[in-house]
Amino acid sequence: MPARPIWRGHLRLALVSCPVALWNAKHDRAAIRFNMINPATGNRIKMMTVDSETEEELQRRDLVKGYEFRKGQYLLLNDADLESVKVESSSVMTIDKFVEVNSIDPIYYASSYYLAPDGDAGRDVYAVLLQSIAETGRIALARVVIGQRERTIALRAMPGGLVAHTLDEQRDINDARTTFGDTADIKTDPEMVQLAKQLIDRQTTTYDPSDLEDHYETRLRAMIEAKLKGEGIDVSEPDEPDRSNVIDLMAALKKSLGEAAEEKPPAAKKPAKETKAKEVARPAAKAPRKRA
Repeated sequence: MPARPIWRGHLRLALVSCPVALWNAKHDRAAIRFNMINPATGNRIKMMTVDSETEEELQRRDLVKGYEFRKGQYLLLNDADLESVKVESSSVMTIDKFVEVNSIDPIYYASSYYLAPDGDAGRDVYAVLLQSIAETGRIALARVVIGQRERTIALRAMPGGLVAHTLDEQRDINDARTTFGDTADIKTDPEMVQLAKQLIDRQTTTYDPSDLEDHYETRLRAMIEAKLKGEGIDVSEPDEPDRSNVIDLMAALKKSLGEAAEEKPPAAKKPAKETKAKEVARPAAKAPRKRA
């Protein structure tokens, strides 16, 4: 699960509502990433944020947003300006209507999110909406502000909860006719179409996401591992300490003290008899000579 939801608010249908949160349905898997390296030194380069005119280095936390209303001229906007244009969908996801699943062309689907209850309050309302949408088999359409843009979302039931798909607007979709041209008007041979349909039926099966594999990435990883071995680079990970066992701290401390005492050799003591003998054999101090 991601660290935090990307949106928190309320899901509303007519007069009923419940607190919900949007969570990313996808995550950035451990894909192969490359860094830009200076080949002369082997060091990674550093991208710096600088003023385009003065070339003064700046901190990102000190920057503000700007709208370019004329070439090279910007209107500066702060957080208060952006806060002043909030709409209801910034915090409330109101279901406007329901549509049939097949009425939405898949080309309009953009990003996917999980819409889950936010806390214990309103979980019963969420459960009712989930079961109702699931049994009708329809899709609920609502609006929500994500990333300073109000998006239309499609809510559908899946095992366990509701999933939300952001929908692109018609102006976001390129005109298909300029790409396909008059392909649909080409005359076809009915017999050839029938043979193609037989091939389609023969290869028709059930979709299984586990069958998908990025073959290019697989070969890229194999090439990188081969080059690492050829360079003699040790890429093995250091052994992790076992954190599964719960130890007695007091016993461990006592044992550690005992081992430390054994490692330190005791100081050698002189025999008592030998010491006494030396004391007896020590000559008496001579008396000072008298002057003549």
